[in-house]
Amino acid sequence: MTNTASASLLGPLLKSVSRSFYLTLRILPGGMREPIALAYLLARAADTIADTTLIAREKRLELLLSFRSQVNTVPDWEALKRIDVEVAKQQQDSNEKVLLESLGSALSLLSRLGKTDRDAVRNIVSTLTLAMEFDLNTFPSESSGRLGALKEYSELDTYTYMVAGCVGEFWTQMTVEQVHATYAAGIETMMQRGIRLGKALQLTNILRDCGKDLLIGRCYLPEEMLGRASLTPQDLLKPGTPLAARRILLELVTKALDHYREGLRYVLALPRPMVRLRLACLWPILIGLETLLILIHNDLWLEPTKASKLRRIDVYKLVACSIPVVASNGLIRSWVERLVAEIEVSMKQ
Repeated sequence: MTNTASASLLGPLLKSVSRSFYLTLRILPGGMREPIALAYLLARAADTIADTTLIAREKRLELLLSFRSQVNTVPDWEALKRIDVEVAKQQQDSNEKVLLESLGSALSLLSRLGKTDRDAVRNIVSTLTLAMEFDLNTFPSESSGRLGALKEYSELDTYTYMVAGCVGEFWTQMTVEQVHATYAAGIETMMQRGIRLGKALQLTNILRDCGKDLLIGRCYLPEEMLGRASLTPQDLLKPGTPLAARRILLELVTKALDHYREGLRYVLALPRPMVRLRLACLWPILIGLETLLILIHNDLWLEPTKASKLRRIDVYKLVACSIPVVASNGLIRSWVERLVAEIEVSMKQ
């Protein structure tokens, strides 16, 4: 693989498919960018395979498992060609199409990483694809008109680990390997805090996107929790249900806030001179908490067209305001705790 191809893969293509996460990737210390960016691209490609609804669910699962096998061994060029023919050609988004057509280059770049980074990327992509496999095996086909749901909170907790908690582990491992950061709390404690931060972000995403997921037959709100509010997954599709479901919303926001508190401890434990790393971890926390604040005030949070989303201009303001405070533990703590308190007050109204 040429340096030009690598630069294109981790430059323009990465930017085109990573949306706001590209801001985080750009701010990372140099040694961390390549393995994390590559892991993101591979996971994004797997997600596109799993989510291409024009392909039968069974076929998507087959292609997803084939792709995971190639990530963990060596590229199978015939299998990559199948992904190109069966998935890439179906993409309406030209960037997603280019990504799938570039899998050979991405896997070649993976083979060039050092063993530690290569193994870490393989592990994180494997875990993330387990979550995609779980979705395909758990929920009905998007066009079936049926609705599936998780059973218990423990199932949701495991799912949030597979989708994002594992990213916190991977992130911490990359920090230790590439930046040689040392932590007074110990690496294992930082790993657990990283997992909690990832779970916080994924719970926030699930609540924000709940209405859209219901439309494609996926209810991530566990039946156990719905039952305590005398609701079924099907009730969430009925007009007027959002207020009745507020009890579940508040319960899951409370769990998310507990995770965010551990995320704050994660950021505060990062060495103060590592400004780039601190910013990369602080931004998702601030964006996530601002999203929860919007969500708490949104009585129509289950309406697909009324998703609680932070405006792009507000994200840019948040990024700009974070730079002067990032080296101060006191200012970071004050900002995050103020947002948490604001959310908790709003939950009681």
